[in-house]
Amino acid sequence: MEYKNIILSLENEIAVLAINRPKALNVLNIETLKEIQSGVQEFKDNAALRVLIITGTGEKAFVAGADIQEMLGMNSIEALNFSRLGHFTLKMIQDLDRPVIAAVNGFALGGGTELALACDFIWASETARFGLPEVTLGVFPGFGGTQRLSRLIGKAKAKELIVTGRVINAQEAFQMGIVNRVVPPASLMEETKKVASQIAANGPVGVRLAKMVVESGFNMDLWEACMLESYAFSLAFSTEDQKEGMKAFLEKRKPTYKGR
Repeated sequence: MEYKNIILSLENEIAVLAINRPKALNVLNIETLKEIQSGVQEFKDNAALRVLIITGTGEKAFVAGADIQEMLGMNSIEALNFSRLGHFTLKMIQDLDRPVIAAVNGFALGGGTELALACDFIWASETARFGLPEVTLGVFPGFGGTQRLSRLIGKAKAKELIVTGRVINAQEAFQMGIVNRVVPPASLMEETKKVASQIAANGPVGVRLAKMVVESGFNMDLWEACMLESYAFSLAFSTEDQKEGMKAFLEKRKPTYKGR
């Protein structure tokens, strides 16, 4: 499929979705959000793909926010539709049954931080900057930032960042638990692809079930979540992957997984 605002590239079992509006610092407008949905759906429909990396083109920005020029003239109904478009787009990413890694290579502000938070985890370059500065524009985060950030780092820290609009560097984001790893800018994609390859080499059914259990069990009662884990664990034993993985271990060889 041809895209105007994103690039979707496939490398073996790994897909890279890059927001491609570098002259506009990759800001998210309506058209771009719809293209992200299409790109995510294309990834979802390709069963051979095992990991998705989301990044931005250019050296300055991952995504520098939502498109202020487009938002300026919106009325309340248009703003509601825009916010919900953002929410549905990010929910598509969060609900994917395979891991999604954000490779943040510059400014991830507003909608950029919100996009990264919808991924399973974030790797950032040393030059990355994170923040939800919407209050400085007279509004507040509208693509899930108030909810995902508070669930990740706690209400107090999240509220501080949201109501101050403060922008933080990659190291502070790492210390707060927003970012999993900080690497030099030149090696960001190389290192992110390494961890993606490590994930892709594992049993795909086990990886999918593990992600599902973490997501579904997060807000459950602990015992109920543990019982969900047991059920999903047992399902893995009905797959060819489980037999192949354990047999390969005993035979001291690398497993050949088929995702079934």
